[in-house]
Amino acid sequence: MIKIGIILGSTRPGRRGEQVAQWVHGAAARRTDVEFEVIDLLDHPLPHLDEPTPAAMSAGRYQHGHTRAWADAIASFDGFVMVTPEYNHSIPGALKNAIDYLCAEWNNKAVGFVSYGAAGGARAVEQLRLICGALQMADVTPQVALSLLTEFENYTTLKPGDHNATALDALLDQVIAWSTALAPLRTASPVTVA
Repeated sequence: MIKIGIILGSTRPGRRGEQVAQWVHGAAARRTDVEFEVIDLLDHPLPHLDEPTPAAMSAGRYQHGHTRAWADAIASFDGFVMVTPEYNHSIPGALKNAIDYLCAEWNNKAVGFVSYGAAGGARAVEQLRLICGALQMADVTPQVALSLLTEFENYTTLKPGDHNATALDALLDQVIAWSTALAPLRTASPVTVA
């Protein structure tokens, strides 16, 4: 069975991402053909990148236990939905750090984006598409962009419109389809964490 991780990309106190990730998970959990799990970066406290060599990282040979635990978690999924806010026209530092910790564990997996912010988080997703492309991930076209102005009551409580549920379903359909299609590539190049 395909397994999709919903990455909660903010660790900031008072974050709205937890509501967004739970909304995504609630919609995804109605599906019976795929397994979904929320991956909260708060549960994976990673210091600033502290692995010594890119070559070792590319080969999945990690020096630190926290890196091996993060690598094992990411390697267990076939695709991802990244939930991200937009901070200063970009992604949160914690999300970028978590992505940069690994290389091979991201390869040949699908990824979709649910973003939020004043402009719906669109600029954060633009950057994530470039980052994920460099990691040999297949980013899907449908995305969900939640505006703090219209989709959050008093800028704090998520109240997504029906059009967002439709967009989320399209995103999930594509992440599942691409995760399934990429399975032979993952099987041909299995990742082992050392």
